[in-house]
Amino acid sequence: MREIRHQGQERRYRHTRLGINGRMDTIQCAVLLAKLERFDWEIERRLVIGRRYDDLLAGLAPAVRTVKVRPDRTSVYAQYTIVCEERDAIAKALGREGIPTAVHYPVAVHQQPFYAPMFRGESFPVSEELGRGVLSLPMHPYLDEATQTRIAGAVRAAAGRS
Repeated sequence: MREIRHQGQERRYRHTRLGINGRMDTIQCAVLLAKLERFDWEIERRLVIGRRYDDLLAGLAPAVRTVKVRPDRTSVYAQYTIVCEERDAIAKALGREGIPTAVHYPVAVHQQPFYAPMFRGESFPVSEELGRGVLSLPMHPYLDEATQTRIAGAVRAAAGRS
């Protein structure tokens, strides 16, 4: 039941069964209800911060690439994810600067134990490459410009070293 409740994961990023995201408790629900009043503001802030990251991190390819949102799509940047040729080195460099990072998601769906039989060993090179290179930077609606500039500067410095 725990695996089903946690998106079918037996451990982080290892999906052994079909699951749901059913982890909201009463306190989380109360917080979210209270935040509904600021929902539009938070979305607008995320859009501003996402666009600013795009600008601050421009010109780093191929060492670091930003993920582009298609013109016919939108994103509210639940995460701000970059793709790095040397993800582990960049993550360590940011960690030394006190900047937290996360990897969302290192294993492609077709490589997950539950889903792999459906794909019969087929390869999806783009998904596999992204799984090896994605790195999420701090992203939240309260991220101030000075902190964001510091984060982007650390990414730029790390990309120059990697």
